[in-house]
This record gives sequence, C-alpha cells and structure tokens, in this order.
Amino acid sequence: MRFSIVTMKGKLVSLFIVFALLFFSRAFSQSTFPVKLMCWNLLNYPDASNAAADTTLRHPFYRAVIQYEAPDILVTEENTSLTATTWFLNSVMNVNGTTYSRGYFINGFDTDNEIYFKTAAFSFVSNTAIHTDVRDINEFKLVHILTGDTIRIYAVHLKASAGSPNDAQRASEVDSLRQVTNLLNPGSNFIVCGDFNIYGDYEPAYQKLLQNNINDDGNFIDPITMTGTWHNYAYRAFHTQSTRVSGFGGGASGGLNDRFDMILFSTAIHLNASGIGYVAASTTPVGNDGNHYNDDINLMPNTAAPSNVINALYNASDHLPVYAIFNFTNPTGMASMEYNSIRLDVFPDPARDHFIVSCTSVISLKVMLKITDMLGRDVMKLAETQLLPGTYEFPVMKKFSPGIYDVILKGEEWQLTKKLLIYQE
Repeated sequence: MRFSIVTMKGKLVSLFIVFALLFFSRAFSQSTFPVKLMCWNLLNYPDASNAAADTTLRHPFYRAVIQYEAPDILVTEENTSLTATTWFLNSVMNVNGTTYSRGYFINGFDTDNEIYFKTAAFSFVSNTAIHTDVRDINEFKLVHILTGDTIRIYAVHLKASAGSPNDAQRASEVDSLRQVTNLLNPGSNFIVCGDFNIYGDYEPAYQKLLQNNINDDGNFIDPITMTGTWHNYAYRAFHTQSTRVSGFGGGASGGLNDRFDMILFSTAIHLNASGIGYVAASTTPVGNDGNHYNDDINLMPNTAAPSNVINALYNASDHLPVYAIFNFTNPTGMASMEYNSIRLDVFPDPARDHFIVSCTSVISLKVMLKITDMLGRDVMKLAETQLLPGTYEFPVMKKFSPGIYDVILKGEEWQLTKKLLIYQE
C-alpha cells in the first residue's frame, strides 16, 4: 500500500505541534471505549453430585458461547462454590490464554454470583454482599483502566416461581438493593443484572427497581418497555428462559417464554452524564431470533447465532445469556494523550470505487490501520507502523461490496473508528 506524507521543518514544525495539540485536545477531548457486559445463569454449575462429569460435559458448550460473544465483563449466577468459579475461569474463560480475571468470591448459603472481566480493560476493587432471605446480591466494583471510571455492578438472582408469596419475597430483596443504591451519590454509575425471575411490569419488585424517588438517585432504568405479563407471544424476542421444551439437568422446561434475565442501569448511565453511557437498543438475548416461542432454542432454523452456538445454548443452561453495550468516554493518562494527538478522516464518504484514509498525528506513536466489515471481519490492512508527526494519506483503490465498513486506527490502548458507506450506482 502506497501512502504520502506531508511534513514541516524548523519552527513551522513546532508551531504546528503546538496549535495541533490545542486543537485536538479541544475537538477530541473524549475517546469512546465500548464495553460488552453479559450476564448468564449457568444452571447449578457444576452439579455437586458429579462435578467431574458435569464440567466435562458442559465446558465445551460454555466455551462455544463465550468465544463467540467475547464479553468484556461476564456476570454469572448459580455458581456452587469457589472451586466452581476457578474451574470456569481456567477451563472456559481462559482456555486459550489469560484474557480474563475474576472477582473475589463470597460464599453465601445458596448458589452465588461471580464476575469475570478482561484484565487489560478493568481492575477489580471489591465484592460486597447484600444479604437477603434467599440469596446474596453482590455489589462488584470495577475501575475501567483507560478512563478511570468506577462502575458498580449488582448481581442478582431473585426468588423463583410465580405466586403472591414469591412476588413479595422478590420485592423484599429489591428493597435490600435499593437501600444501598439510594445512598449512592447523585450521578453514580451503576448497573443491576442477572436472573430476576420477574413475570411482568405489575410485580412489586419490578416497580421498586424503577421507582424514582425525590430524595435519592437509586432507581434503575429499563431500556425495554414491556407492559403487562411478559409470558406473552408479543414479547418473544426478549425471552430468556427456557432454552428447552423438555427440562434436563435440573433445568426448567416449557420452551422460550419468560423474560427473567435483564440488564438495568442508573439514570446517570441512561443520560450518559458521568462518563458511561448505554448504547441504545444494544440489549440482546444471545441466540433468540424471535421465532422460538414455547420452542427449543435449537429447533432449526435459528439464524441468531452459528448452529454450534445455538446447540451450546441449549445444552449449557436453561437460560440464555443477555448482553448490553456501554460506552466509557472519559480518557486519562497516556492512552488519552495518544488518542487526543491523532485524527482519522475518510473521504469521500460515501464512496463508490476509491477513497482516501487520512491520519494526522502530532506525536510519534505506533499504530495499526485496517478496514473491517460490519461483522468485525478484517477485509483490508492498510498499515502497521510507527507514525512521526505529520499527515499521512492512504489511497484505497480496491473494489468493495456495497455496505457499511469500519475504518479502524488502533494504538496499544485506544481505538478510533470511522464508518464508511460503499455504494454502487
């Protein structure tokens, strides 16, 4: 790939760097780091009556899902022991490397929650148990390394089953959670996720989660509006349980027809007011194509994921994992300095059969420049080099299929992305 560079000499170079730094620090004072948070009820992992056989059987299924989704954070429910979380970390999350770490585990009197996170992206601060009459709610606190933002993630597994006594028990558990979030400073970034076992918006537990009080900022926002009973064909695209018509391994039966697993978040995240923002419409039940109401999730066709992943979802657990995307946007440190010192442009945009990618840097830094399709697959690598101060232009003459592409410029700890539309007359 041929490229051109425009440089300056003597005092002009110094002036260029000074003015460019001022310009970039104002115009590009924020970088965006998307984070995929996923929660998954693992279904009594592992079965204590025969842990060796259970882990041998289910580990390949868990791995297929994790490798497909590659979450930045994973929150799990129904972990049966500290040993279980170590097995899951080593044999599922890190089977191909050491990408993930896990949080400190607290053993309650029933199954428990755990958090796994990409070590390069987050540092673990604490796990604080909120005790209830059924299972602990856990407050996992993480710090995003590149932005310095602190996020609190509350992992829940509320009382199961329908009926007024169970409704009341779930409401009581949410009261315990709200006693904690109501005391947080206004504008705090926090998320609650897990297996809520809630059947509709009429339930007191759900109403208490969303209740917006005058004197506190502890309520949660549900990005999905679903009125009435959720066990409803109209809401089939949001259901997460059960993956099977006939239950096995202790799991629920009946097919996909309940929205038990959710990700809700604070007002600050909803408004993107404190450095972390929810990406609209990003909440996704993995493997749910909206066409499997009361059916096995692996009844084909199901094009929501590759067939091996769909089968893994069926066999691993009676719950589908759910993920949402959050943007972290308050950079600090060296990554911020590098990010704010470089600009990426693509022109013309839209383009038909040729375009130019332009990079302007005011400091020396190592970068990689590539183009990917909307599935994240690499379609062209433009450069992997050390940039000196100046402007670099990369003309692209390759004919692409019509569609939307990402032009990605990556440093060691940051990434710039430009969308490019390729059209055909």
